[in-house]
Amino acid sequence: MSLPSFGQLHQDADSFASPVAVAVAGGADRTVLEMLRVAVDRGWVTPTVVGPAGEVRRLADEMGIVLDGFRILDADGAEAQAASAVAEVRAGRARILAKGQVATPALMQAVLDPEHGLRSGRVVSQVVLMEIARDARRFLMADTGIAVKPKLASKVEIVRQAVEVARALGVDRPRVAIMAASEAPGAAMPETLDAVELQRRGEQGEFGDAAIQGPLSFDLAYSADAGGKKRIGGEVVGQADAMVFPDLLSANLTVKAIMYTADCRFGGVLRGTVVPVAFMSRADTAATRLNSLALALAVLRGTGPPAREDRRD
Repeated sequence: MSLPSFGQLHQDADSFASPVAVAVAGGADRTVLEMLRVAVDRGWVTPTVVGPAGEVRRLADEMGIVLDGFRILDADGAEAQAASAVAEVRAGRARILAKGQVATPALMQAVLDPEHGLRSGRVVSQVVLMEIARDARRFLMADTGIAVKPKLASKVEIVRQAVEVARALGVDRPRVAIMAASEAPGAAMPETLDAVELQRRGEQGEFGDAAIQGPLSFDLAYSADAGGKKRIGGEVVGQADAMVFPDLLSANLTVKAIMYTADCRFGGVLRGTVVPVAFMSRADTAATRLNSLALALAVLRGTGPPAREDRRD
C-alpha cells in the first residue's frame, strides 16, 4: 500500500468518532484561525488557542470567524505562549500540539524542557509528507527541521521514526532511501558511509519489515527512469516511501525547493515527542496548516502512545 494523499488524510479525519483536543502555540494569526475554524467545523478537533486573547478575538472579528468551540488561553510573548501550550498537553487537556505563529526556537525550548516539556527520551525529528501532483508521488522526508548534523546513532533513530510514520499511514513495508549526493560510498563524503551502515542494519532487521537502501541520490530515490539509466536497481530505487537526509542543510534546502517550485501539497509533524506536534513554517498557508494537522491526527491514530527510550548520539 502506498502513502495516502492529503485528500485521503482529510477524509480519514472526518471519520473520527470524536474530535481530538489540540493546543495551538501562537494563535493570533489569520492562517491559524482559518485552519482551526475549518478543523472544528469538520469535527476534527477541539482547540485551545494560546496567544494574546484580545488580538485573537480582534483578528477573528476582522475575518468574520466565529470562535464557537474555541477555548482562548491568554498569553503574551512567544516563550510564554509555547510554554502554556505545552503545559496543556502535559496536563492531559490536549493530545496534539500545533505550531502557530511562534518561532521554532521558542517552541522547541518549551518542547525540549527537561522538566516541563514533551521529551520521550528519543531523538526529536521533523517528518514531512510531500505530495507531488504531476507524478502522483507521495513520500516522507526526514529530518527536515531539527537535527543540524546528526551522528549515526541519531540517524538510526530518524530512520526508525520515518518507518513508524509510514506504518502509521498504512504502509506495511516502508521503502526508505538514505540520501546522499552520490550513490558511490567514499571517505570524502562520510555521510555515504553512514548510509551503507544504515542499509546493513536494515538488512539485519533493526527496523523491522522495511527496505533500507543507501546511499542514494534524489533522482534515484524518486525516479525509476534514473535507476534504469544509471543501471542501479534495488527495492527502493524509484519508489522510496521515505527519504532520510544526512543533515539539516540538505534536508531543509530540498524540502523548501520543492515547496516553492513544484505543484505540491505538504505537511509536517514532529516525532520523538510524547504526542505528535503539527509542525511547519510560520509562513505556511491555512491549507498547509490543515495538512499538517491532518497528518498529526493520522500519526496519533496510527501509532498510539509512544515508547520511551533512551537514545543519544
